[in-house]
Amino acid sequence: MPEMPEIEYAIEIENLNKLYSATGKSPEKKALQDVSLKIRKGSIFGLLGPNGAGKSTLINIMAGLVRKTSGDVRVWESDLDTDPRQVKASIGIVPQEINFDPFFTPSQILDIQAGLFGVPKAERKTEKLLDLVGLADKAQAYSRGLSGGMRRRLMVAKAMVHTPPILVLDEPTAGVDIELRQQLWENVRQLNKQGVTILLTTHYLEEAEEMCDEIAIINHGQIVAHDTTENILGKVENKEVRFTLDRDISDIPKRLEVFMPEKIGKRTPSIRYAPSEQPVGEFIDAIQRAGYFIEDIVTDQSDLEDVFLQMTRAAV
Repeated sequence: MPEMPEIEYAIEIENLNKLYSATGKSPEKKALQDVSLKIRKGSIFGLLGPNGAGKSTLINIMAGLVRKTSGDVRVWESDLDTDPRQVKASIGIVPQEINFDPFFTPSQILDIQAGLFGVPKAERKTEKLLDLVGLADKAQAYSRGLSGGMRRRLMVAKAMVHTPPILVLDEPTAGVDIELRQQLWENVRQLNKQGVTILLTTHYLEEAEEMCDEIAIINHGQIVAHDTTENILGKVENKEVRFTLDRDISDIPKRLEVFMPEKIGKRTPSIRYAPSEQPVGEFIDAIQRAGYFIEDIVTDQSDLEDVFLQMTRAAV
């Protein structure tokens, strides 16, 4: 990797708007509304949202494929308005669609892509990139013979031919089986360890939860949440607690009925609750007053899917 300037944010977006004008039967559409984001250098950042939320529009604006209506975009300290060429050079994009000639070999594909970015032959890292994504042994094989997972990994290598400091992954593991998905994410982790900032969109929420340092959730073109992954997970308002009691319960004790528990075992009532409204101590007190002894307590922690559903529903 070339020496990178000391900067705090790899991407800075402020009050970004994209308005598609009405055409024919299609009404005017606000694809992005006052989107502001700051993505730290060296982080793995997740951009989540349902289909049509504005994720791809945001990425395509940074890539120079879509013209913004208003707002400011800075990528690696370069302004999209005044230096769009440098912005493009600072980003490697792995799109959802696999787009390369199946009759070329992986080695040829990377060499051609490097040439399009003006990388001199002496500075190309074709072999190193193929090794990084686990395709060194396929360097001279026709790409049409690669599996789906191999093609995805080749797309990552293709996006990195010009050694950009930022890698954007747009649904990179769609249609890839679990094993190949894990291999791809290991490649991404290795790039991140080398200093590459990662921006990813994904429908696999467990991936974002495991991989990302920070997460933003976008819905209807607006950012509805943006925080560290840990803090995002702490915002969910629905959790579940299960109590194992010292003896069987034929019916839910009356003292617990107000909490609307569910009986999931002979001795196990389960309660869903909002931590901001009901402390667990209230449930414990009610159980003990009903004459039961608590042998065990299990709390299901929030996962990203809970947060995602809660945030996107609230924004409708």
